[in-house]
Amino acid sequence: MYFVIDGVPKQQQRHRTAKWGGTYDPSKKDKKILLSKVLEYAPKKPLEGALRMILVFYMPRPKSHFRTGKYSHLLKDGSPINHIKTPDSDNLAKLVMDSLDKKFYKNDSQICQLKIEKLYCDVDENRPRTEVHIEFV
Repeated sequence: MYFVIDGVPKQQQRHRTAKWGGTYDPSKKDKKILLSKVLEYAPKKPLEGALRMILVFYMPRPKSHFRTGKYSHLLKDGSPINHIKTPDSDNLAKLVMDSLDKKFYKNDSQICQLKIEKLYCDVDENRPRTEVHIEFV
């Protein structure tokens, strides 16, 4: 199973403690939005068994990676390919895995192999997105 989620990848936020003493999930809205974007790719029944998930996060490039003037559409020499700043890759993956839980698979504990890549968008196709591959092991 393969699909693409358009938009800047977001990270899972830590649960917060409310003034009344309980806890809440500040990422609840982000999870609903992500699920609504990919619900058309969901299987009729949630997958069962051991799963492998490959996530590739394409982050937008900062303006400082580009040259100036009439060459402003070109990257500077030495601009990185890999995204090594925040958000952390494990927090990005956690939001995706939790969002797809119960619809794509019974529980995210079924994912026994996980590969995460965090890259900058290509200059030609400056489109922040998340690519998701799910397959049986």
